[in-house]
Amino acid sequence: MHDTVWFEIQGKPAVAVASIEFKDAAQTQADALGMSGARCVFVAHPIQDATDDEMRAKADAVVAEVIEALTVN
Repeated sequence: MHDTVWFEIQGKPAVAVASIEFKDAAQTQADALGMSGARCVFVAHPIQDATDDEMRAKADAVVAEVIEALTVN
């Protein structure tokens, strides 16, 4: 979340991508950093034990959301 906020402060659109398990933590962090509206996209959990193919599927599932988050104000 720190990187997302830093890029946004620099005027560069950014979106955080994390596991859905960390949704509340991401919002808490965004609030603490003074950017409650920070853009986030969440992928299916778990990540740690996912195979390469499973990770590709998780990424493919959110590509449109990431693009939308970066291009819609």
